[in-house]
Amino acid sequence: MPLNVELFMISAGGLPEPVAEWSAQARENMSVSIRNREAAVGRTLVTDIDADDPQVVDLIRLHGTVASAIALHHYMDRYELPTKGKQLDWRLTGDTARLAERTGADYGLFIFLRDSYATMERKATMVVAALFKVNLGGGAQVGYASLVDLRSGRVVWFNRLSRQWGDLRDRASAEGTMDVLLEDFPQ
Repeated sequence: MPLNVELFMISAGGLPEPVAEWSAQARENMSVSIRNREAAVGRTLVTDIDADDPQVVDLIRLHGTVASAIALHHYMDRYELPTKGKQLDWRLTGDTARLAERTGADYGLFIFLRDSYATMERKATMVVAALFKVNLGGGAQVGYASLVDLRSGRVVWFNRLSRQWGDLRDRASAEGTMDVLLEDFPQ
């Protein structure tokens, strides 16, 4: 699936502002990383899916919501859902079967990633705040990867990433992020 990746700069006041150029560079770096993994996965990847197709846009947005719910309810014990427990029992209820018919793909790899970077002004604000023993956050990297059976919409594999470092604008760093995000990817 087209990558759902957006990069932000964090202003002095702590507001995230999207940066289109950074996001485009990150998507390119991550796309290269995925293409480099095609041989290792042993599958042919369909990468010409129209990112502007309304059905694709809806599925990508739905994945972001479902992945956030999986990260909350599947990995955080205090928010575990009694009906699911530790089972990875989640589905994208959108029309994944129609996408499978159109593309010939059996599975969809959905990737959601948000990354942010503190501006120099934000870093200065963080230093001043630290003098008063106040901890202000800088940038963070949060991501989810899901392998979805397109015939049923069932999420068959999921992984998450949450850390305070990494720079998706840099190809080597983006490769490292993909290593973490796709760790234990089924072969």
